[in-house]
Amino acid sequence: MLTQLRDKVADLGAMRALGFCVNVAHAKYMAGVFTDAGIPARYVSGDTPTVEREQALVDLRERRVNVLFAADLFNEGLDLPDVDTVLFLRPTESATIFLQQLGRGLRRAEGKPVLTALDFVGHHRKEFRFDVRYRALTGATRRGLERDIERGFPFLPSGCQIVLDREAQAAVLANIRAQVSGRWSQVVAELRSYGDQDLATFMRESGLELSDIVRAQGNRSWTRLRRDAGLPTRAGSALEERLLKRVRAVAHVDDVDRARTYDWLLADDAPSYASMSESERQFAQMLFFSLFPDGGGFSSYDEGLYALRTEAATRDELRAVTELSFDDARHVTTPLAGELADVQLRVHASYQREEVLAALGYASFERRPNSFREGVLYEATRNVDAFFVTLQKSEADYSPTTLYRDYPISLTLFHWESQSTTSTASRTGQRYLTGQSTVLLFVRQQKVDEFGTAAYLFLGPATLVSHHGDRPIAITWRLEHAMPSDVFAAGSVVAS
Repeated sequence: MLTQLRDKVADLGAMRALGFCVNVAHAKYMAGVFTDAGIPARYVSGDTPTVEREQALVDLRERRVNVLFAADLFNEGLDLPDVDTVLFLRPTESATIFLQQLGRGLRRAEGKPVLTALDFVGHHRKEFRFDVRYRALTGATRRGLERDIERGFPFLPSGCQIVLDREAQAAVLANIRAQVSGRWSQVVAELRSYGDQDLATFMRESGLELSDIVRAQGNRSWTRLRRDAGLPTRAGSALEERLLKRVRAVAHVDDVDRARTYDWLLADDAPSYASMSESERQFAQMLFFSLFPDGGGFSSYDEGLYALRTEAATRDELRAVTELSFDDARHVTTPLAGELADVQLRVHASYQREEVLAALGYASFERRPNSFREGVLYEATRNVDAFFVTLQKSEADYSPTTLYRDYPISLTLFHWESQSTTSTASRTGQRYLTGQSTVLLFVRQQKVDEFGTAAYLFLGPATLVSHHGDRPIAITWRLEHAMPSDVFAAGSVVAS
């Protein structure tokens, strides 16, 4: 530990560090070890008298001691913005406590350019959950976290680093992969051992991700899991198996209006399509085509939504997944304005393509969304050009003529290439270059994610800045709304 500290902190004499320990004896021991090594240290605990605790903080602030080891003090009593180093010495499975500990050092202070956090926990305990800790920091899924660790955490905000040496990287990856088995029989056994509980509670207690439970591949669903574990579910009918494979199509819902309306449409007492308002009908169409991309064989929305009424178990699962997805939302969303104010799409919300096509009025029983295969859409009624962009392209998924160079230049500028057959003189090219239509940009990192087909993040309207070339036309667009910083960071890696 001392070796690592000396390696990571340039001037130990100028350091102000907090170390979080298992108990008082541990804190007292650590303070002695550091003091004997020539690094002045002290320990405090919940039993330390207030006067002594305050004096310890003053001594740390004035650098009469360089490390304060704490036991049972995480939420209060250690308010010191000048802390520039945090030492994790206490195992915890709670992401909340971990973030509270980290937060002791995250307050800004003059002369404090960075916070250094050193994690010494878990290497001796096979059952320690590294995934809980790192997912609390990054917001990544467990599979996404594996990719981040393998690549050296490339998508962290500017100025942030998580550094693992080769040995630590291998240990953390092995730990993450060993924590939760993806074998269905073991997931069933785990739920059976917990007893009857809702989806959110089971995920929290088991450490599983939603994609471990809801997945078209292998016919996985929360409904099937409950039944295999001997727990009750409501009834279904002939459509159930088909619909349960589409539950993943709502696993990205992250804006409040859509989440509330979908929940309302899936309730037992949902109204008929004919009695809905125009905005409610638009959401109903978005949900309908999410569940039935091919139209489902129905002749009307009322017929399809009525059939959905008979699938109580599926509706229960759809509502649970929608609620979970919204609870995990990471971006603030904004309604469209002007001529598109009635379109129920929210800037910086995530959408499957079926939802976008329905919201823009393209999808219908005569023109089903699964018939649309292009990356560009012109919807003439609204005079909208919608671009569907996948940033990370591979030759396995795209032909040489569709490997367009699309990437963010800044938070408000985006480089995009038209289809290879589009010329500047063509009607389509002129529409792009003269601003005759409203351009809407939808972006995703990769074509496929843990649920299957990945959703797009809606970046909103864009206007032309410049262009060059022909067949394809390379265009720089200016976004009306600055893209989220995490999207820009990930897209910048692609661009480089």
